[in-house]
Amino acid sequence: MLETYLPPADVKDVERAYAFGAKAHAGQCRLSGEPYITHPLEVAHVLAGLRLDPGTLCAALLHDVVEDTNVDLDGIQKEFGPEVAELVDGVSKITRMEFQNQEEEQAENFRKMLLAMAADIRVILIKLADRLHNLRTISALPLPRQRALARETLDIYAPIANRLGVRRWGLELEDLGFAVLYPLRYRVLSESMRKRHGNRKALVEKISNAMLKQLQQEQLEAEVQGREKNLYSTYRKMQQKHLSFEQVHDVYGFRVVVDKADNCYRALGMVHNLYKPIPGRFKDYIAIPKANGYQSLHTVIFGPFGVSIEIQIRTQEMHRVAEAGVASHWLYKTGDANDPMRQRALQWLKDLLETQQKAGNPHEFLEHLKVDLFPDEVYVFTPNGEIKKLPRGATVVDFAYDVHTDLGNRCISAKVNGQLAPLRTMLKNGDRVEILTAEWAHPSPAWLDYVVTSKARANVRQFLKNQKFDEAVKLGKRLLDRALKDAGLDPSKVTDVHRQTLLTSLKLTDWNNLMNDIGLGNRLAAVVARQLVPSSDPIEKSGFALTRRFRKLLKSDKNKTPSLAIRGTEGIVVTYGRCCHPIPGDPVVGFLSAGRGVVVHTDDCPNLGKYREHPEQWIDVQWEADIERAFPVSFRVQVKNQRGVLASVAATISEQDANIDAVSTDDRDGQVAAMDFIVEVRSRAHLASIMRRLRALDSVVKVSRRKG
Repeated sequence: MLETYLPPADVKDVERAYAFGAKAHAGQCRLSGEPYITHPLEVAHVLAGLRLDPGTLCAALLHDVVEDTNVDLDGIQKEFGPEVAELVDGVSKITRMEFQNQEEEQAENFRKMLLAMAADIRVILIKLADRLHNLRTISALPLPRQRALARETLDIYAPIANRLGVRRWGLELEDLGFAVLYPLRYRVLSESMRKRHGNRKALVEKISNAMLKQLQQEQLEAEVQGREKNLYSTYRKMQQKHLSFEQVHDVYGFRVVVDKADNCYRALGMVHNLYKPIPGRFKDYIAIPKANGYQSLHTVIFGPFGVSIEIQIRTQEMHRVAEAGVASHWLYKTGDANDPMRQRALQWLKDLLETQQKAGNPHEFLEHLKVDLFPDEVYVFTPNGEIKKLPRGATVVDFAYDVHTDLGNRCISAKVNGQLAPLRTMLKNGDRVEILTAEWAHPSPAWLDYVVTSKARANVRQFLKNQKFDEAVKLGKRLLDRALKDAGLDPSKVTDVHRQTLLTSLKLTDWNNLMNDIGLGNRLAAVVARQLVPSSDPIEKSGFALTRRFRKLLKSDKNKTPSLAIRGTEGIVVTYGRCCHPIPGDPVVGFLSAGRGVVVHTDDCPNLGKYREHPEQWIDVQWEADIERAFPVSFRVQVKNQRGVLASVAATISEQDANIDAVSTDDRDGQVAAMDFIVEVRSRAHLASIMRRLRALDSVVKVSRRKG
């Protein structure tokens, strides 16, 4: 396949990457029992189907090497250059994405994915191909894991594929996810579609032959393709419009492919002469392409026997773009960094990242992301005739923010088609919109009830939060002064040195930001007051007397685990969460708990969600620089089910100067077994060393840390 579009030197580079990956993954198997190298090989095969460049193919063959073997990025860069190493690094950063019930966790993962995509769009193409092959071979996974992957695919990955115009992958991801998540519905719908196909075969042939004959009479060279709509889109239509399968008529469609754009319109006239068009169902995506570059003429006609059928008319070039999207215009072919398709994709990512930066919290960002991934567009005009694309249901305020943020912030009304209209007016295709502004105007909280674009919603929320910032700062200062007085310390004796030391330890640059956090309840005033005391002074000597309430909150228990070396907590009991087993080097957060003092969790602990309702008890914590003790950590080792494997794994852990606290086994199937260890380690680096040595064992399939 590669020889058909790549020069021999590039083909040799790809073959070299395959040999490198096969050697690195030697002895490793997938849960299905196949050699692990079959997975990256299939991912590269999927990408080669879109004729992607050799760098992408090399990265696809190596995308799991850093994660699952003892090869590091430096080794890949030395062998294949910085471009391939950066692509592998970008894919590795989002490889551990897992669908979580907690929206905050999911949103943070998507932030990482978007940043990797913005650096190089090929990262997400590799990840989409990786997900596609994983879904094709998903049957080897446990059922709960299958369902989680399928839900994530339908919610995020398939929409991203469609948004980037890689329609071929998007359709397959949808059907594969649908089959796993709703197996009974999939089987019933698939069988109904099969039966209808048999009944409609003559109808499809009749329409195809009629259109081909008419095209030949008009002396138009064209190809007519009859096609079935994919099962998931049919299922969604049934759900959204509350239809039975028998009521869905446009299950079949036809595609007419001609040589040039002018002939698309000639072919459209021919089709409308042959069959009557359904009013209001014509869309010209050639004159006004979709945001992802898609171009076609769409029309719906009354076919024989009263059946409505969708017709798409496009050129060969448009068809290539429709099938491959952003991948169809990659640089290996054009060498043009200003390629329109690539620019559209990067602009979409830029807009989404801008929205992400303005989102106040992960929940807001996830809301913006899902809105942006499912655009059903309307097209409206500015006063000077410029076309603006907005999601269906967009209002005047959405339009104003799409033109410019300042215009949105100062809008008071609008003229729609020359008539005065309120800001909540919903726009329709072809509307001409002029925004009226005033210097004194500003966004209103009521706008959040009817704006639909992520850009408008994020800007309105940001303005409202900035408006509240000054009030929160004043409240934070009052709360901190009160906490200092309650603790027996005069607020006037807090020096600039104390303030700067605290800001440095909390990684903040501005005192007002800290006061804002206190005012909003994101930090506890009593804890900030305690942290203002120099850490070298014990509580008794500093004269800093904790209030009764705070002492009770941090009351010690002699039977509790000894305090961790957490910066700024001298004199306070510190314990760590047994759910996530934090170790030095992990990003951590603290939670004040009666009887347990400050409880430390990793910042990605699955159990943090239950503390959401008590923001006043959250505090920022950091590890001390030098810690001399061991900490328990949990990880899972998946191994080939063979004699002596437990002994070899335990011996390897012991060789790394680590003590095993507990071990349990889980027989998954006849070939692969899972062993869960709790091991004492000194730091994150110590744990990484143990995991690298384990991955090097021939009997080990996979090693992963466990949390929750």
